[in-house]
Amino acid sequence: MAGGWARDGAVNDQIDASIEDELNRMKAERAPQGESLTHCAECGEPIPEARRRALPGVKLCIDCQGDRDRRPVTRGGINRRGSKDSQLK
Repeated sequence: MAGGWARDGAVNDQIDASIEDELNRMKAERAPQGESLTHCAECGEPIPEARRRALPGVKLCIDCQGDRDRRPVTRGGINRRGSKDSQLK
């Protein structure tokens, strides 16, 4: 169901595009890059060889990575639809 000048299925296309953008952002953010460190960049503890082989480019030990993953992340969303309500604010 589309409204106004939008074609049928446009809303679903916008939702799919938003999901795809977020997935790509998450993949890029999570992918380690570069050479693995032998010691954690935050606490200095040794990073096990098995972890370095499994995740090339890893910079943090398991404990520090877990702490980082549990931190809340706030980011602004993108209003692709541009509804009348959002334009009135």
